[in-house]
Amino acid sequence: MPSISTVSDLAAIRLHDNDDVVIATRQLMSGARIASENLVVAGLIPPGHKIATRDMAAGEPVKRYNQIIGVAKEPISRGQHVHVHNLGMAEFSREHAFGVDLHPTEYAREPATFMGIRRDDGRVATRNFIGILTSVNCSATVARAIADHFRRDAHPQALAAYPNVDGVVALTHGLGCGIDTMGEGLAVLRRTLAGYAIHPNFHSVLFVGLGCETNQISGVLESAGLKAGERLRSFTIQDSGGTRKTIERGIDMVREMLADANRVTREPLPASHLIVGLQCGGSDGYSGISANPALGAAVDRLVRNGGTAILSETPEIYGAEHLLTRRAVSREVGEKLLARVAWWENYCARNGAALDNNPSAGNKVGGLTTILEKSLGAVAKGGTTNLVEVYQYAERIDAKGFVFMDSPGYDPVSATGQVASGANLICFTTGRGSAYGCAPSPSLKLATNTALWERQEDDMDINCGGVVDGSASVAELGDLIFERMLECASGTPSKSEANGYGQNEFVPWQLGVIT
Repeated sequence: MPSISTVSDLAAIRLHDNDDVVIATRQLMSGARIASENLVVAGLIPPGHKIATRDMAAGEPVKRYNQIIGVAKEPISRGQHVHVHNLGMAEFSREHAFGVDLHPTEYAREPATFMGIRRDDGRVATRNFIGILTSVNCSATVARAIADHFRRDAHPQALAAYPNVDGVVALTHGLGCGIDTMGEGLAVLRRTLAGYAIHPNFHSVLFVGLGCETNQISGVLESAGLKAGERLRSFTIQDSGGTRKTIERGIDMVREMLADANRVTREPLPASHLIVGLQCGGSDGYSGISANPALGAAVDRLVRNGGTAILSETPEIYGAEHLLTRRAVSREVGEKLLARVAWWENYCARNGAALDNNPSAGNKVGGLTTILEKSLGAVAKGGTTNLVEVYQYAERIDAKGFVFMDSPGYDPVSATGQVASGANLICFTTGRGSAYGCAPSPSLKLATNTALWERQEDDMDINCGGVVDGSASVAELGDLIFERMLECASGTPSKSEANGYGQNEFVPWQLGVIT
């Protein structure tokens, strides 16, 4: 028999009285005793991983968050490590009740403010960029060359006279041709590009094409009812006389835009103008304990101040969608969400895939075992307020409050859709250390644990590890995150911005057949 030593109750966290597991807050050796559970650990338990609190038979459902996260693949003894070797995906029915958890939103009497930029048409920005968009991959090199001419790190004098311009960024992609002209893929791409073309964080935009591509710039503009003008200009390589002349033409156009772009000023504006995209990537066993609930608390504050928060990543709410339908303001909204989940089930089936191919390798190392477990932690980012609307990918957000936008779980694709929908700020939780940015909207990174914060502080904006070690509460961190939202929206650079992230992470969702 191994020797038994007593460890602090803070060595493990119980999330609900009905749970069958607790979560290790540090590495635990075999024989360690968790006093609060009267539990002796059997075998090595990595930090963030699950420990069985009762004996379970093969085939028996296992609960975390008081929700089923899988079934035992073999008998599991009390004190054992619960992970991929003995816990598998569960197929079970879920009751999709609608609106049973609705409650009135208590709006702030004196709404919070931030220092924002009001555009001439009333839209509100958190940043002030000039953007260069491409209709097709063939014009990506030209677009990047135009933007590179104005890089502050390489050409510090190019924008020296324009301190109020945050930069000139080129957002390129690998799509735009060999695609069905009447298909869903082209429609989604055009919706995404149009959303960026009118994003308030862009003072003005250049649209660059090759000239002969399927995705004609005129088609993008017509699909969204947009017209070219002084702040939305377009041209092609073929019409401009080739690569060198196109680059020179683009540089001249940007120079013409800079003086007007520099005239912006920041002013106090209500937080109701904030539209915050919620993301989690590189998740771990702590995500659903610390950073995600803390971000959810901040979202509740944002909604009470009249703002909007967008939850997305549909494959990563799979198995937890029934918790969201309970908060839907109407059956229609709840059914919209279920329709998107059903679309994903069909999409995976016809492509020979499965929604439970998640979590990723890194998620599993961090303690997550099934997509059910990951999803239940992921939805915590959405806080507790009512679900007021459901949108398709890159569809314009026009509601206030907590909303859902359909997207893949792959973070760059999901966040690209959120920004196209109007998000002027992103909050991104991570337990493994995702590095990400999404120009033109700033991105705040939230670490789920202190070890990650200490290892990757240059990339992380907020440490939520205090929830794990007991030094901070979810509510306290929610207040901190909300204040950081306001600061970042007011112009304070996020870590990802300081590190130069944002241009390469523009990844529109690729749908449909490429021929």
